[in-house]
Amino acid sequence: MPEQDCDVFAELQSDPSQLLKLAQYRMPFGKYTNRLLIDLPEPYVVWFANKGFPDGELGKMMAIVHEIKVNGLEYLFDPLRK
Repeated sequence: MPEQDCDVFAELQSDPSQLLKLAQYRMPFGKYTNRLLIDLPEPYVVWFANKGFPDGELGKMMAIVHEIKVNGLEYLFDPLRK
């Protein structure tokens, strides 16, 4: 697993409230304005990963979404949608 992946998952393990926060975080701009980050299409998130995530908390949250999606862990979001 690449080092960046380890950092993201280590952060989630050290602060599980991040996952709850992520489940409520909405995209503030662009084509998917107001859509939950966890519901963004994977190609869109991958595009951002290649181009560079935004600065600040949004970028951090998008990086977490990216790692979860590309590692096939989207099922982690299921209980958070209820």
